[in-house]
Amino acid sequence: MIYKVFYQERKDYNPKREQTKSLYLEAESEVIARQLVEKNTPYNIEFIQLLEGNHLEYEKENAEFILTEF
Repeated sequence: MIYKVFYQERKDYNPKREQTKSLYLEAESEVIARQLVEKNTPYNIEFIQLLEGNHLEYEKENAEFILTEF
């Protein structure tokens, strides 16, 4: 499954919507996706969203869709 992870680059900053970034990740579950990001980055995870169906197709066509691998 493909997940879109919304995050702040550092955990010690106060989250601001304007500074939120995202990455795309393939994982078996949301829990595993969170574990991968926490283990391999210093990011402060805000939200993890499952992408499927039309939403996934839209992201592939209209966003900077690059799967992150750890």
